Formats: sequence, C-alpha cells, structure tokens
Amino acid sequence: MEHRLKKQWLNINGADRMVVYDYENDSLADVLRRIGLTGTKIGCGIGVCGVCSVVFNGEVTRACTKKMKKVEDFDQIVTIEGIGTPMHLHPLQKAFLKYGGLQCGICTPGFIVSAYGLLAENPDPTREEVRMWFHDHKNFCRCTGYKQIVDAVMAAA
Repeated sequence: MEHRLKKQWLNINGADRMVVYDYENDSLADVLRRIGLTGTKIGCGIGVCGVCSVVFNGEVTRACTKKMKKVEDFDQIVTIEGIGTPMHLHPLQKAFLKYGGLQCGICTPGFIVSAYGLLAENPDPTREEVRMWFHDHKNFCRCTGYKQIVDAVMAAA
C-alpha cells in the first residue's frame, strides 16, 4: 500500500505552522512530536492514560487517538509548550512544582494541559470537580495518588 504525504497548516500554541505527515497513519501526537513539541508524550497510544492531552479547538483531546485525517487546516492546538515559558511559568506549572504534583513526570504535561482546559471552562472548581474532570478526560497518574495534583489545581485556580 502506498503512503501519501500531506501538508497542512495548523495553529499551534498561537502560531501558524506548516506540518507534513503521512495521511493514513499519523496521529496528532506523532506530528507534534516530529516538529519538536516533545512535551506531548505518547503513553498508551490508545487514549486511556491522558499523557498526550492537548487542547484542540478549545477541548481537551487525547492527541494519540486524534488521527490527522480528522484535523482541518488552521485547527487550534495548545500543547504544554504553549502554557507558560521556562522563564515565565504558568500558575498551573508553578503550583505543580510547589505542591509536588509530579513524580516521574510522564503524565505531568497531560495533567497540566487538561487542568488548563478545566480552568478555562471553570475557573473556580471544587476538589470533586477537579477529580471528575481528570476522570472524564482519562488523565491517570501511577505515582502521586492524585492528592498533590488536585492540590496544585486548586491553588492555581
């Protein structure tokens, strides 16, 4: 079977960027990582762990299951690299550091991006709303036990 390469414009972290990908097989996570945005991790590859979370057209989306053939020109994507900078961390990033909302770090970018989506919709969530958000958006951590992550989101809110 012959593969077709496709060129497409996307708005990634506020900048329009041309990407090239294999039309049939690539996921959004594959493309983001290929252009150097490696903060978007690929964990399970089937959309159940949340480490690949991005904000796609305003919605938290698992990039490992979002096939590029379903992405349109100038769709808007926010990755962890678009939330704060190394010199000017976002309040969520500061809170994750302060409250120990990370251990091994694999899930951290996905949690921060997902929490960013939550706070865009609900700037004053309850602890239960934070927990339900992560459950509903399939963000899982195998190290922290979630208390520190929820503490961080509550502090940032």
